[in-house]
Amino acid sequence: MSEAISKTFKEARKIVIKIGSNTLAKEDGTQNTEFMQNFARQCRNLIDLGKQVILVSSGAQVSGISITREWARKKDVHFRQALCAIGQVELMSQWRKAFSLQNLHIGQLLLTKDDFKNDHRSLNIRNTMFTLVDEGIVPIVNENDSVSIDEFSIGDNDNLSALSAILWSADLLILLSDIDGVYSDNPKTNPDARLIETVENIQNLRNSIKIGSTNSFGTGGIETKIQAAEKTTVYGIPLLLANGSTPDIIDGLLNGSAKGTLFLAQ
Repeated sequence: MSEAISKTFKEARKIVIKIGSNTLAKEDGTQNTEFMQNFARQCRNLIDLGKQVILVSSGAQVSGISITREWARKKDVHFRQALCAIGQVELMSQWRKAFSLQNLHIGQLLLTKDDFKNDHRSLNIRNTMFTLVDEGIVPIVNENDSVSIDEFSIGDNDNLSALSAILWSADLLILLSDIDGVYSDNPKTNPDARLIETVENIQNLRNSIKIGSTNSFGTGGIETKIQAAEKTTVYGIPLLLANGSTPDIIDGLLNGSAKGTLFLAQ
């Protein structure tokens, strides 16, 4: 039982949940619609408990590949951006279907780095987030990959979710990835790797672990998750990293039965 995780989750009212590409993809690279429907049910449970939820969803490329399989191996940036344009429509369609089963509506926000740097735009984003949530709509945020180029690109949804949590003044950021949390070493190659359940000092953590590379579908890795924690914790927002493939992961984190790594607010 993780009492610290459960206590932090129960005390939070405004929650941002980021879902990584690997969590949304099956082994063949297509969308995991079963996960999406189950996740929407768990969000409904949180809302019924009086909590507010914003979702940061990766998966535009995964969704695009589900539709246009022959583009799967194309690496040209224009094809990748076009793939995201196709996939974003399919991604939102599947999320709409999943949340509609819970009698919930969704709203889409596609953002770039420049949106957060511009005071006028960031204020409009914040106001839109508050309006959607106050009206019982679940906002779904993603980077606008079809138009983002290097100078305007955030580059990964871990940092995007951190910026969104800060802008919305969230109480908790949850990152759902393909790992249980932060380990002392790579658990996929080192069976003796130890799960670090609580992080009080991020610099001490950096000095004590080995940081690996990114995964197959995503653009992040442990490094971007630590970067996200560095962003949110200084604003008083704890960050929780957990495995999205764990059955009923949100329910488990809430009741303390699921494991993860909790970065404590500073």
